Amino acid sequence: MTLLRIFCITVLAALLFVCPSGNGLALAQSREQATQAEQKDRDIDLDTQLYLLIATNQDVQEKLPPILEPLMKQLRTSLPFKNYRLATTLINRVKNGGRLNLKWIGGPFLTVGATTAGTPSFNEFRVNVVRLFRDTEGREIVSMEGFSFGARVPIQVGSAASAVASTAPPAPVINYEPTGLTTDISMREAEPVVVGTLNVGSSGEAIILVMSAKQAAH
Repeated sequence: MTLLRIFCITVLAALLFVCPSGNGLALAQSREQATQAEQKDRDIDLDTQLYLLIATNQDVQEKLPPILEPLMKQLRTSLPFKNYRLATTLINRVKNGGRLNLKWIGGPFLTVGATTAGTPSFNEFRVNVVRLFRDTEGREIVSMEGFSFGARVPIQVGSAASAVASTAPPAPVINYEPTGLTTDISMREAEPVVVGTLNVGSSGEAIILVMSAKQAAH
């Protein structure tokens, strides 16, 4: 074996050692792109909107947000209630892959059996994981794992005579009743969906949960 042949074999071996194969280079690039995509997903913030609607047979006339109009057409044909009103809207921002947990004391949800601001409701809204992803058709979907809403609402169950003066009107007797639901949901980005309906005691009314989420503007 000549010195030139030995030299060529040595150089070739060195090149094979220091230079990755085409497959190895492609794999490294693929991993880097995946890491960058994961980091980009983690940097996304999501704005969530929880609408609490009250379905009632009382004469309540209230204009609802335009974004809810398509849903209201469905609700009016599927639920036996005359009117709907918006009790509250909760807007929160969460990191993609993050969680939400909110507790608050609100005014009376209901028009029957909760007549004063002295009988508020006690509420909790929680989502274990909020995640944005693309489905097989390339549409952006928001999933919420461990969606949970709970409330203790005041229900008037009777009345009692005043202990101060016999001429005073009877005072309402209020009981706090728990209601709520827990589920996993997914929705198209920026399209509100009905999560569930909660009947409330003997008031003849119901709480309707509507959820929406979209990427936050930066």
